[in-house]
Amino acid sequence: MRWLFPSVNFESAKRLAEALSLPPKTAQILIQRGLGDAQAAARFLQPELSDFHDPFLMAGMAAAVARLLRAVEAREKILIYGDYDVDGTIAAVVLKTALGSLGADVSVHIPHRLTDGYGMRAAVIEQAAAEGRRVVVSVDTGIREYEALRRGRELGLDCIVTDHHMPGPDLPPACAILDPRRSDCAYPDKNLSGAGVALKLAQGLLGEKFSAPLLRSYLKVVAIGTIADVVPLVGENRVIARFGLGALKEPLQPGLTALLRVADLDPTRGITAGQVAFRIAPRLNAAGRMQDAGDVIELLTTTEAKTAAKLAERLDLLNRERQSVQDEILDVIVARVERAQGLFPGRYSLVFAAEGWHRGVIGIVAQKVAERYYRPTLVIGLENGIAHGSGRSIPGFHLLDALTEAGGLFERYGGHAQAAGFSLPADRVPELERRFEESSRRRLRPEHLDPVLSVDAEVGLAELDAAFFESLTKLEPYGVGNPKPVFAARGLRVIDGPRFLKEKHLKLRVSADGRALDALGWNWAGRLPEVRRNDTLDMAFQLDEDHFQGTSSWRLTIRDLRVV
Repeated sequence: MRWLFPSVNFESAKRLAEALSLPPKTAQILIQRGLGDAQAAARFLQPELSDFHDPFLMAGMAAAVARLLRAVEAREKILIYGDYDVDGTIAAVVLKTALGSLGADVSVHIPHRLTDGYGMRAAVIEQAAAEGRRVVVSVDTGIREYEALRRGRELGLDCIVTDHHMPGPDLPPACAILDPRRSDCAYPDKNLSGAGVALKLAQGLLGEKFSAPLLRSYLKVVAIGTIADVVPLVGENRVIARFGLGALKEPLQPGLTALLRVADLDPTRGITAGQVAFRIAPRLNAAGRMQDAGDVIELLTTTEAKTAAKLAERLDLLNRERQSVQDEILDVIVARVERAQGLFPGRYSLVFAAEGWHRGVIGIVAQKVAERYYRPTLVIGLENGIAHGSGRSIPGFHLLDALTEAGGLFERYGGHAQAAGFSLPADRVPELERRFEESSRRRLRPEHLDPVLSVDAEVGLAELDAAFFESLTKLEPYGVGNPKPVFAARGLRVIDGPRFLKEKHLKLRVSADGRALDALGWNWAGRLPEVRRNDTLDMAFQLDEDHFQGTSSWRLTIRDLRVV
């Protein structure tokens, strides 16, 4: 792994540090993230609810609000058509709650991942019309669903699209389309999640009723959807995440309370974006991956504590099942790679397929394989002659563009630069593997296959004092566009360890400059260069806070290390 260090203008960092009363290294990080102006940096560090944009700046908002308010007044039946991931289910919860507070007759349809697949289906639209629905609102889907929306128009339904994915060359037929990525949309923030777009529609619908306390209530769940969907946590998304996480200190709603309990999180200590990504979102996603995502809707709308507790326990159980199934597939793939070690160095891409691999987890497996071997990766489950696949990429390789080159092979595909999904006849998988490798060789050079770690700053352990730790908390929440800082320290002496926790997590204690700290490397078994006590190390790491028996301390989370 190569470490990349930034070029540093120490004078600029010093001036910004003095202006904002920050440690120079924290100011350095802000400058590297395009926040060298003191006023802009201050706004970033202390966002306000007033930073929310007027929802009516979004193209289509006025038409969508007018049609929905008319439906509420006329008691027309409304169907919300969602998606089965966290962002899609939370977007549905947001809109259902907003419309319900206005007295609307509203129901929700969430497709089943295995039987319905991704996107909108004409059959569901036809069923809605047969049930007397007059308005259909999509959330986190719809921007490319031409067939289903054409069918809705033929049946006399008014369809409203709310989505955040990239539109196709033409917009679908709908009475209103809310998508900040529309080329004709002047909305200032293009990076909202599906839940974020639903929140803007709720804001438009409720108008003056949308008070600050009510907004904070919505932000609790919208923050979860925003973080789970891995959209950039800058601009309006940063406001959503910062205030939503803060509001989760008082979850109140029974479903949120039960969810935090099964995730073993204490809201009074504060919830971080990392905890949402790794402990809350996986439990919510487990419903759509393994069974029916409708449980998430019920969990986040119920007012009954007993019902919430049962649903949260069910999601926790499904998540354990998901982890088990996922690990089984990953073990098979790792064994295949180890058996083919002689061929592996010559590969620019990886494709794995097998009968019976669960469609609900292959995306997670593809991500883990791509991270482990640093190659564009496709993982495919074969079922009744059909191959359902998911892909994950590495920096410098646009996955959707590569799949588009082989577009004729697929029955259905979609995605973006770093992730994609697809289906095709199983007998075409060998041809897909061949074309994917050819595309990878055209687009990548050997140096692209060497992982790169961007280091934000080089530090000495003596610099890691309380003021520095406090300054880093102001940068939170971390995510895409504002990643958790990575630091490098040289000349660290191993004074305790190494040892492994649960046979897989590396633990050391290191010292330098008269300071000693614990260091933890998650899943480092098998990756470790031989390290002994009293060895000298250079280490790249992130800083995390540990809580144990009522006390807290800071530790180094290892990203890479080298024996000097």
